[in-house]
This record gives sequence, C-alpha cells and structure tokens, in this order.
Amino acid sequence: MPHTLTPQRERYLLLTLSGMQFSHILDFMIMMPLGPILMHEFGIGTHQFGFLVASYSFSAALAGVLAATFVDKFERKRLLLTVFALFGLATLACGLSPSYATLLIARGLAGAFGGIIGAMVQTLVGDLIPFERRATASGVISASFSLSTVAGVPLSLWLANHFQWRAPFILIACSTVLFLIVALRHLPDVRHHLSPSTGSGQAKRAHPFSAMFEVLNDANHLRALIFTMLILFSGFTVIPYITVYAVSNVGISLHDIPYVYLAGGAATLISSRLIGRWADAAGKVKIYRIMAIFATLPLFAVTQIGAAPLWVWLICTTLFFVLISGRMIPAMAIITSAAQPKLRGTFMSLNSATQQLASGLAATLAGFITTQNAAGQIIGYDRVGYVAIAANLLAIAFVTRIVMHDQRKAVRL
Repeated sequence: MPHTLTPQRERYLLLTLSGMQFSHILDFMIMMPLGPILMHEFGIGTHQFGFLVASYSFSAALAGVLAATFVDKFERKRLLLTVFALFGLATLACGLSPSYATLLIARGLAGAFGGIIGAMVQTLVGDLIPFERRATASGVISASFSLSTVAGVPLSLWLANHFQWRAPFILIACSTVLFLIVALRHLPDVRHHLSPSTGSGQAKRAHPFSAMFEVLNDANHLRALIFTMLILFSGFTVIPYITVYAVSNVGISLHDIPYVYLAGGAATLISSRLIGRWADAAGKVKIYRIMAIFATLPLFAVTQIGAAPLWVWLICTTLFFVLISGRMIPAMAIITSAAQPKLRGTFMSLNSATQQLASGLAATLAGFITTQNAAGQIIGYDRVGYVAIAANLLAIAFVTRIVMHDQRKAVRL
C-alpha cells in the first residue's frame, strides 16, 4: 500500500468520503421522490420526467469518459475538492432554475461533477484501504446512501412540501460547503500514482486517451465494466418511478412518502456495515450472489403490486432498499479490486461513466415502457420489473468471470 493509515485516520477518511458521497447521492436521489411535485409544477409527463432523471446520468457518463483522460495525472485530494466545489455550484443552480429547460441543463451540470465525485471516492478507497478490509470500507461508504434515505430525503421532502421544490437543492448546496471544510482537514494527499515508478509509463503515452485505451485493452477491466452496467441497469429501470407508482397506483399519500425512505434508510444504515463485514469474512463474490438472488424478490414485488395499505408497501420497499443497495457493497469491492492499481483512477472514472450510462439508459427505457392512463395511473411498470430481473440474473452469472488483482496480492502476502 502506498499509504499506511492508522485506524483512527482510516476512520476519519471513510467518514469524510461518506459525507461527500452523501451530498452527491442525495442530489441524485431527490429527483425520484420529487417526481409528482415536478410533474405537476412543470406540467410534464413520465417521458419528460425520465429525461430529467436521465440528464444527470448521461452527463455523468460523459464526464466520466472525459475524466478518464486526466484523472491519474493529478493529485487525488486536490482534484476531488475542486470537482466537489463545482458540484455544489451546479446543485445551487438547480434550486434557482426558473423553468423545466433550465433545470434540465442544471441537472446535467450537477451530474457531470457528481459522476466524477463518485469515481474519485471509490478510487481513494482502492488506493488507501487494504483488500482484506475493502468490502467493510464499501459498507461504510454505502451508509451515505442509507443516511441520505433515512434523513436527507425525508427532510428534503418536508422542505419541498412546506416551502418549494427548490429548497432541497439549496440544502444540498449548503452541505457541500460543510463537507469541503472537513475534507480539507482529513483527506490525505495521494500522489503515489505520480511517482517515478509510474511516470515512465506515462511518459510513453502519446495522447490523452492512451490511459483509457490501456484500460479498455484489458479484458478483465471490460468484464468488470459489463458487470457494472448489468447491476445498475437492473436497479435504475425500477428506482426512478417508485414514488410516482406508489402515489398513482398503490394509493400511498404523497405526505406518507417520507416514511418509505425513512424505513428503507434506517434498515440499510444497519445492514450496509454488516454486509460489508460479512463479505470480507465469507468472500465478496459469494455474498454478492446471495444478496443479488434475494434482491429478485423485492424487484418483483415492487413492480407487480397493486393498491395496498402503507404497511405492505413499506415492507416491499424496505426489502428493496436493503437488498438492492446491499448487493452493491461486495460488488463495488469486486469492481475496485479488478483494476490494475496504476490505472485505478482511469478505470474508476470509466466505471463511473458506465454506471451513469446504464442508469440513464435504464431510466429512459422505463420512461418509454411506462405510460399514464386517463386516471393518472402508471401502465407498464410490471414489464419494467421483468427487464430489471433479467439484468440482475445476468449479473449473478457474470460475476465469477472477474479477476480481483488485489486479492491475488493479498494471498501472496
């Protein structure tokens, strides 16, 4: 390892990265529960709302590809802080947008910077956390997803319901200032990838895309990227329309939607760290396959259920949050460990682009599969569920084809 952190510094590092990831994830997630409000505010349908969600993902995908040309040429901390500050400004622009068109543009900018943040966070985990604790670290980072659902989304919805839909974005922009101050203090400088031992390889690169081509020429990298696409596609065909479907078809009151995120977030806040430790102890591939197999059940239930009381919907969605996010914990440890260490920043940028591209394509496809009838109900969500389940099963079959480089090093040591 290029850095050996004390247990205390490692804890501070993970909490700081989790805080930055919290802002990024909340900014992405808040669009889904705000769906009914935004559709009413701007007079748009499911197709236009799908584009609003997908604009974030497509921009993040493009930014990930561009970042792959330069991310390994800069010191990690400085690059992350710069991008995080720009993300805060873009999120503020979302909150100040006067129309659907300007919000669409602002979401694209936020997605571009947010996608790089996600890649950099996972790159730092791969750079600084040993393989034998990497799933545990992924579990800590994943707790930011839980915190955003248990606290961030309900608070944002409360602000949107009592003030305006703009309030959640302004709150997120303010949070970036706080986490910037914390990151300045607790993130270490990471420049081992700029050392003379790797500099000779970089000197031979004739053009800015050479690092990207080097990543893509590795068959193991390609398998990991395909695995990423399958996982994200299986989740984000369903996720963007959960709130709209709950209100329109299941009969859940808009004012009860925060309970969905509160229950799901509280459960994943507990489960994420337990799953991370379990994956490190029992094997990352084994635990991924267990979590993904069980995730098929809530994927089916959430997309097939009709009118139901709130408690039934809470059971379905809480299992959905726990298992869909739970499979990502060992999956991210597998994907991060699949990268050649000297190319980890470039690979994780491309992986982030793959994630966002898959999310955007999934949301767009789901938007075209689903329609609204005259009563405002969503038609075709069951077919979206079948697509998600198929992608999930393909990912389960595909995971064993990925070689984890850091695992082989750990075994030799």
